Amino acid sequence: MLIFFLTGTLEAQNLRVGAAVRVITPNPLLPVSGGIGIPHPVTEKRGDLFARAMVFEQGTERFAIVNVDNLGWTSVLGNRSRARIKGIRPENVLIGATHTHSAPDAYGFPDASGKSYADLAYLNWCVDQIAEAVNEASANLQPATLKVAMGEAQGKIAYNYYAPALYDPRCGIIQALASSGPRAGKPIATLVNYAVHPEVLGNSRGILSPDLIGPMYQKIESTIGGVALFMNGAQGGMVTADTRLTYVKEGEQQKEANTWEECIRIGELLAVEAMRIVDKAPVLKNPTIYCTSRKLEFPIDSEIMRYILQKSPLKYEVTKENFVTTQLNLLNIGPAQILTVPGEALPNVGYYVKRNMHTKMPFLFGLTNDAFGYMLAKVDFNSFKRYDYITQTSLGEMTAEIYMEQAIKLVKESPKPQDQ
Repeated sequence: MLIFFLTGTLEAQNLRVGAAVRVITPNPLLPVSGGIGIPHPVTEKRGDLFARAMVFEQGTERFAIVNVDNLGWTSVLGNRSRARIKGIRPENVLIGATHTHSAPDAYGFPDASGKSYADLAYLNWCVDQIAEAVNEASANLQPATLKVAMGEAQGKIAYNYYAPALYDPRCGIIQALASSGPRAGKPIATLVNYAVHPEVLGNSRGILSPDLIGPMYQKIESTIGGVALFMNGAQGGMVTADTRLTYVKEGEQQKEANTWEECIRIGELLAVEAMRIVDKAPVLKNPTIYCTSRKLEFPIDSEIMRYILQKSPLKYEVTKENFVTTQLNLLNIGPAQILTVPGEALPNVGYYVKRNMHTKMPFLFGLTNDAFGYMLAKVDFNSFKRYDYITQTSLGEMTAEIYMEQAIKLVKESPKPQDQ
């Protein structure tokens, strides 16, 4: 249901881009959450958790893209950061989770008695760190050019656990280059958009970690410089890291490499592929950018999801009984068009939306602005035994249907991105 619409167009003026990073690793370490249930204690960390921000400015308008190393980042927390961010309209701040399964609980999942184990002091600190990262990125704004590219990432990176070939291998990259000064032509920031669950380690090995995304950051930054960001895609049901050591028939036991060394292999391979894909892309000296948003309303049909939203100490904002409101963004950045997804869309939902976008470079930022569980088409909802879990942890049968309708409507009402 459409309840609000706001648009802002950015004229073809000189582009400026800034980036900044904040470490959000808890000290001392906190238990980690991979989903519904009590978080698991940890004894060590492998890599730091980060909040990473990239700010775009053209004319009088600005927007920010932020990624947070966490399973999900709700609008309750995101809105607190937005209130602390200067010079950017709140609806122009996109905050997405990388979806690592080895970070502290940011949902406030309640147990059967209603008790939550989330560390609210830690989450409040993260809220401040995110705002600081965006404010610093705004302070770092400098004249920039862009390289935008999309191609299939090659190698053993991801697969669909439910149906191995049912995933989107496309990897989209948006890279901002300094256009003047001593670092002219060098990256300010490189954003990678790819659909994969960063759950190589998971939440039961006693390790806090950004998972495979950490090595991806490090590989890009140590190779070409600048700040690396990661925005996940339509990775629901169940696009995960390809850690398989054996390839077996469904139902047979499969051996996997769930180690930090495997995080390094996959993360560095994704980084190398992203850099390969963007390397030969043309430099866009004056790309047009555009940002718009609208509010969406979803019914909460799932008893499990209703219980989580009602009992979480984060105090989710529910506009009316058994409905939740979230934000949908559309961005045009040069030839790329981007839509946000407030949860974990299944690959077929992602493919459908992408083929209805006005671009040959369609980006989906999954788990962005909210993280309301799985989003599967109504024909799939509760239709297969394999989908029992994702059905139970979806808001309801109509979530993806409402999202697809409104996302495509927003595409049709918005200007097309720059000619490719």
